[in-house]
Amino acid sequence: MEFDFAQLKPQERYKLLTALVVPRPIAWVTTLNRDGSVNAAPFSFFNAMGSDPGLLVLSVGNHERTRPKDTAANIKRRGFFVVHMVSEALAPAMNLTATEFPEGMSEVEAAGLELAPSVHVPVPRIAQAPAGFECKLHSVLEIGHNRLIIGEVLQAFVHDEFVADAHKLHIKTEALQLIGRMHGRGGYTRTREIFEMPRISLEEWQARQMEKTP
Repeated sequence: MEFDFAQLKPQERYKLLTALVVPRPIAWVTTLNRDGSVNAAPFSFFNAMGSDPGLLVLSVGNHERTRPKDTAANIKRRGFFVVHMVSEALAPAMNLTATEFPEGMSEVEAAGLELAPSVHVPVPRIAQAPAGFECKLHSVLEIGHNRLIIGEVLQAFVHDEFVADAHKLHIKTEALQLIGRMHGRGGYTRTREIFEMPRISLEEWQARQMEKTP
């Protein structure tokens, strides 16, 4: 079956993209509202996109056709945000912060989250999150009705219990029990089942080809 994106509506493209591009990591983002209160919201159109400098990119849409979501407006106004990784234990709280609460109602309070000060940015962290990144806004790229927010990472943080060797930067990734976004309105996946597949060198591949030669 072939699907011509030029012939599809935006929501139809969304259904295909989210059904096929899986699993997607979740950016649980905190920003500062205009009144200084903390906004928290999750986004699954997100990933790391570079290490020199460290870059995270997330796509944040609009409430309606033209009014940006609070996260996008806050990042543009303040220039800073914090991205948290979501553990399985925090999944219900993360999901609750996606609720369209009325203006003035705090997602942080509703989800029972605790905040902690960041090191390099004025935006607080979610204290319970096992790991995350403090970011400053690098640029915003708008393509059609897509808004790509590019953040430069200033600081990474990981709870001590998940650090195997700080000097070597070895993280107990599996112990984080992070979750990812799948398809549908409520599809998620765990990251517990990991398999190893070492990269094959050119020499190893050539040796295998020689073995196949009669």
